[in-house]
Amino acid sequence: MNILTPIFSVVKKELKIMLRYPSWFISLIVWPIIFPFGYIFTAKALSGTEASSLVQFQSIAGTTDYVTYMLIGATIWMWNNMMLWVFGSSLRMEQMRGTLESNWLCPVPKISILFGYSITQFLMSIVYVSVSVLEFKIFYNFKFVGSPLLALLIMLVSVPSVYGLGFIFASLVLWVKEANSMVFLVRGIISIFCGITYPLAVLPNWMKNISKFIPMTHSVNALRAVISSGATIDDISKELNFLIISGIILMFLGIMAFFYTQRKAKNIGSLGHY
Repeated sequence: MNILTPIFSVVKKELKIMLRYPSWFISLIVWPIIFPFGYIFTAKALSGTEASSLVQFQSIAGTTDYVTYMLIGATIWMWNNMMLWVFGSSLRMEQMRGTLESNWLCPVPKISILFGYSITQFLMSIVYVSVSVLEFKIFYNFKFVGSPLLALLIMLVSVPSVYGLGFIFASLVLWVKEANSMVFLVRGIISIFCGITYPLAVLPNWMKNISKFIPMTHSVNALRAVISSGATIDDISKELNFLIISGIILMFLGIMAFFYTQRKAKNIGSLGHY
């Protein structure tokens, strides 16, 4: 059977569920407004009435526009958060619904199920980012200095590493039967080590060294350089190269993790265990 058939069957099924229960779109509208607000409000309070600390912020961040700086980091964080909750726990949700075993009996490559979820999540990400940019412009005076096409390229190059991590996460969740604590752990690491709301320069050296190996760090840095400072593709070539290489590695590890989990579940008969 053509592998594209089960992939798009999963996409069609997920889109039908979304349209049948459209309340999820409310959170898609609300979260881009309320999530960055706490960070921005705190930054305004800490900067003082004369905003004298902006000089120091500019010296380490390269810009005085801390609002846009934080909005970019918040968007990447929310994208990863959506990926972990929705895509990362997709197989576990099928298991809880009681449909995973019947899907597993279909004569199709089992990894096509995950690919279908990844495409659905990618479409949701496009909607989320589009809504976020629009609302940022309306509510936070979001300033886009650089090339939108280059920013789009950065997002596309970031996709393999993000969804490679999602493949690994989905496989582990299916194995350990629990998603919440793993989501909190991974997104906490991203928040601290990737400089979502602050420059990495303020971190201790050992934390900065760890952050260099996290793809989201390079996504955030490249987007900030392009959007806030108008950087060119040559200026962010190192970040792009890292994202391409890490994307290939993480996608490979994600696929291997899925095949291992599939074989493990078959051997011990745990696929239908709650």
